[in-house]
Amino acid sequence: MVDIKLACWNVNGIRSLQKKGFLDWLSSEKADILCLQETKVAPEEVPVDLSSPAGYRTWWNAPVKKGYAGVAIFSKEEPAQVLKGFGKPEFDIEGRVLIFEHRDFTLFNIYFPNGKASPERLKFKMNFYGAFLDYVEPLRKKGRKLIICGDVNTAHDEIDIARPKENSKYSGFLPSERAWMDKFIALGYFDTFRHFHKDAVGYTYWDIKSGARARNVGWRIDYFFVTGNLLDKVVDATILSDVPGSDHCPIKLILRF
Repeated sequence: MVDIKLACWNVNGIRSLQKKGFLDWLSSEKADILCLQETKVAPEEVPVDLSSPAGYRTWWNAPVKKGYAGVAIFSKEEPAQVLKGFGKPEFDIEGRVLIFEHRDFTLFNIYFPNGKASPERLKFKMNFYGAFLDYVEPLRKKGRKLIICGDVNTAHDEIDIARPKENSKYSGFLPSERAWMDKFIALGYFDTFRHFHKDAVGYTYWDIKSGARARNVGWRIDYFFVTGNLLDKVVDATILSDVPGSDHCPIKLILRF
């Protein structure tokens, strides 16, 4: 039996986190695969110690707009291939997707859009959700083993947000966004944290400006989802809420093959 440890983290700027001990955390955590979101760095701007940390290869996807969005994958193993985006330019220009073909599964590292800025961005977010489903559903139906991780930018249920009533009119907890989450899960994608911790209150994001983390007034908007044909390989899914450095904390998934 072999365990594979995956970690996922919206870092809110990888160069800023680098100064706060990111590489020390990476060394101590010993993840086999690490997925990062909101890296805010173009591939050519990545410092050498981040592009080739000891024991890892890295892949980066960045948007046309600099200092915004971006995702990265750090892996100890070489994948069959790594793809960028869904093949739809209107979404791919924002550098939000890396698709990692591991020998045992296909891993999607995605930084889903935030819809708070305007009605137009909310529409973009919902259209992105639709494009994502259009891409993954044919794969699931063919029996592919899928892992989807990242900042989904929506809290699913009331247990996943500290103040559900106050936030029910804001993007991130709108009925339309939550209904999409219901649909996604109903199709056969399992929220691994909730699978193991049905009644646990755990958050992955806290607003910095209001000092929400100190009061644990948070949102659970970062997820590891797996298709049903991988669920029996999942050993545990946890939230690493004590790890500082970003307005999000890392989450972890352990698979056993």
